[in-house]
Amino acid sequence: MKLNIREFSSTQAGFREELEALLAWDSVSDAGVQEAVFNIVNQVRKEGDKAVIEFTNHFDRRQVNDASELEISRDEMAQAKQRISAELVASLEAAAARVHDYHERQKQPSWQYQEDSGTVLGQKVTPLDRVGVYVPGGKAAYPSSVLMNVMPAKVAGVGEIIMVVPTPDGFVNDIVLAAAHIAGVDRVFTIGGAQAVAALAYGTETVPKVDKIVGPGNIYVATAKRQVFGAVGIDMIAGPSEILVVCDGKTNPDWIAMDLFSQAEHDEDAQSILISPDADYIQQVKASMERLIETQSRQQIIKVSLEGRGAFIHVKDMDEAMDIANLVAAEHLELSIDEPEKWVEKIRHAGAIFMGRHTPEALGDYCAGPNHVLPTSGTARFSSPLGVYDFQKRSSLINCSPQGASDLAKIASPLARGESLEAHAMSAEYRILDSKVNEGE
Repeated sequence: MKLNIREFSSTQAGFREELEALLAWDSVSDAGVQEAVFNIVNQVRKEGDKAVIEFTNHFDRRQVNDASELEISRDEMAQAKQRISAELVASLEAAAARVHDYHERQKQPSWQYQEDSGTVLGQKVTPLDRVGVYVPGGKAAYPSSVLMNVMPAKVAGVGEIIMVVPTPDGFVNDIVLAAAHIAGVDRVFTIGGAQAVAALAYGTETVPKVDKIVGPGNIYVATAKRQVFGAVGIDMIAGPSEILVVCDGKTNPDWIAMDLFSQAEHDEDAQSILISPDADYIQQVKASMERLIETQSRQQIIKVSLEGRGAFIHVKDMDEAMDIANLVAAEHLELSIDEPEKWVEKIRHAGAIFMGRHTPEALGDYCAGPNHVLPTSGTARFSSPLGVYDFQKRSSLINCSPQGASDLAKIASPLARGESLEAHAMSAEYRILDSKVNEGE
């Protein structure tokens, strides 16, 4: 199949402007979507279960009469696990164990230290009480999304994990429920869309209110998460999936072709880019892609994605490749090169970095261990992968000794008076040892 994929050279006039135009992605929904979501969220907030049932029956084509029908018990999750193949159960359990093990290393303990004056300062780390996990549903199964969103919350010590998953036409996906059971989800509700986000954010008679909502979804889900932010925390507003492959021309071109396909098959807006200093190699990869795309069941999606947002970029050398990689700030960055350990030092912006020729992004999606919930659309410049830290909050600890309070008050008082906040100043001055204010003079 012929593929018309953009080809750039870093030396051509206007290269940076063209690249930035290719990378641009507007994740903001249009006014119609925002208004529809606003109405759904407000109705759920006001009417609770009644509105959730109404929207679920309408959008998912179901016939729910009572909110109790929306919940799936732990026993039902266990039964779903028994219905899938032993091989799949083993893979889910192995992946869950690896993700759990990796995230255990992210745990941060509370800490404190004592100053010479006796004052103690520190930080208390506390898990969130309750978290909501949104999982896309229907016939498309995303058990990996369950594991990646739930395991760090479990490691963090979150008290209760509520999962919502839509079931269009009443179709319940056993693989997703099995993953929920393995990951340790406490409660599952078969609701989706903006109504599920609203139910989690504000609570209903049946669905508990949570402290934070995580997990991917369509434009209605993303818009709802944006609208309820503030009432609850959210993980991020994610754009389409992306991969940037930097290759020196020595990796089997079929491998790189399939790595690029692995993101393009997500949806038509996904982005796959190859950077190489070897112009002939780029053509080899293109030839592999045109041959291998015929073997793909999602070839039409791949074709639209590659021709709409994909690119081949020829660069002068590896140093320039690293500069462009930092400009792109990709969700997934593959360094399919010699000595990736050396070159990774030059990377400042990337969601996840896959190092070497034998580390395809697909392994990170499922079972390598690091989280696959990553910043997209260039937000890796300031954002990080989902992790244990997203399910914890930190409280500052300050315990002043008499001498410590006196010393600090002498610093705070002039600053407070400089801001014309007299009560602040006097509150501090009362703690100054041997002060006239302290003695009531």
